[in-house]
Amino acid sequence: MVKIGPVELGECPLLLAPMEDVSDPPFRALCKAQGCDMMYTEFISVEGLIRDATKSVQKLDIYEEERPIGIQIFGANLDSMVRATEIVEEANPEVIDINYGCPVKKVVCKGAGAGILQDIDKMVRLTEAIVKRTNKPVTVKTRLGWDDKTKYIESVAERLQDVGIQALAIHGRTRKQMYKGEADWTLIGKIKENPRVKIPIFGNGDIDSPEKAKLYRERYGVDGIMIGRASIGYPWIFREIKHYFKTGEILPPPTISERVDAARQHLKHSLEWKGERLGILEMRRHYTNYFRGLRNIKYYRSQLVSSLDPSVLFEVLDEIESVYKNPSLTNPLEAK
Repeated sequence: MVKIGPVELGECPLLLAPMEDVSDPPFRALCKAQGCDMMYTEFISVEGLIRDATKSVQKLDIYEEERPIGIQIFGANLDSMVRATEIVEEANPEVIDINYGCPVKKVVCKGAGAGILQDIDKMVRLTEAIVKRTNKPVTVKTRLGWDDKTKYIESVAERLQDVGIQALAIHGRTRKQMYKGEADWTLIGKIKENPRVKIPIFGNGDIDSPEKAKLYRERYGVDGIMIGRASIGYPWIFREIKHYFKTGEILPPPTISERVDAARQHLKHSLEWKGERLGILEMRRHYTNYFRGLRNIKYYRSQLVSSLDPSVLFEVLDEIESVYKNPSLTNPLEAK
């Protein structure tokens, strides 16, 4: 049984990675329904929280059906981090997570996210201050190091454990790599072999199939797997991996009805949570993934990413389901 403090997650849990503009409540609901064991919010700026910025505060929204859930924060100023921890605690997540891994320039240049990998002593001080301030379990998500010459993650894992974190998620790339190349889980495996490290270690990076999830689980001995980009527009990856762990069988891909139902639910909740205009605009990035691989889908996708009328969007989704469920059509556009 894998536990983060008192939070029980089962055997080799699957976690949804915190992703900016992706892992919001509408998307998290889909992942939870497909078997995700624990989810994290989008990362939240501590400076935004302490200044009561609307966008930052809204990201604190969590719902009972999502639990257990972690709220992730990022920042570089100790006082701001501690004050923001107080605000996050009031939202009552199961876990408070600290982002030390975001490689985006606008975050890194402020010394936050992966930027702090250039100052490990500061990382430890910030973490210790947050652990002391809250009764919630504190976890960390980070990378192997800043670049190939500074892969200090083995020492970092020990030091962060020593100041009280209760789980560590590691993305198998350096900041310099961004998301390029192949994620290297070798050091993640070495941390799991370290007898000093007692906290759960979650591996992250490039898990995009049930077979790879099982291979990496067995090869590197991780306590759980965190999945990010592979879940975008494809929340079914969680159920597929769990089924493969249990049976060794590959589930068939989602049906067209399942794809449309997911897109429909995602759109509906986006409209409710973000408002009509923003809900419509921010859904546009997801349609390609929901309908990837469908023949001649470009015709329908162009309608989905151009209309600002919710009723039109739902009509297009209904039409996609109707047309692609008809196996007699050699060309879906024959239905037009």
